[in-house]
Amino acid sequence: MTREQLLLRVSQAQFAMWEVRMYMDTHLDNAEARKLYEKYFNQFKMLKKEFEEKYGPLTLGENNSDEWLKDPWPWDAE
Repeated sequence: MTREQLLLRVSQAQFAMWEVRMYMDTHLDNAEARKLYEKYFNQFKMLKKEFEEKYGPLTLGENNSDEWLKDPWPWDAE
């Protein structure tokens, strides 16, 4: 699977997870929706992990640094 294909699958799982979550905001007792949410959540976690192992992090997290912000920017050099 290419980088783009894997990223698309991550995005699809995340979208489905969010959509079910929004449904659950108004249907708290729906057990079927809860199972569907857990399915998409687990799928998203698995795909995100696979993507990050192959291509690096998708988002900033605890393993990332903001040290680059402390370096002089090109316009700071004289």
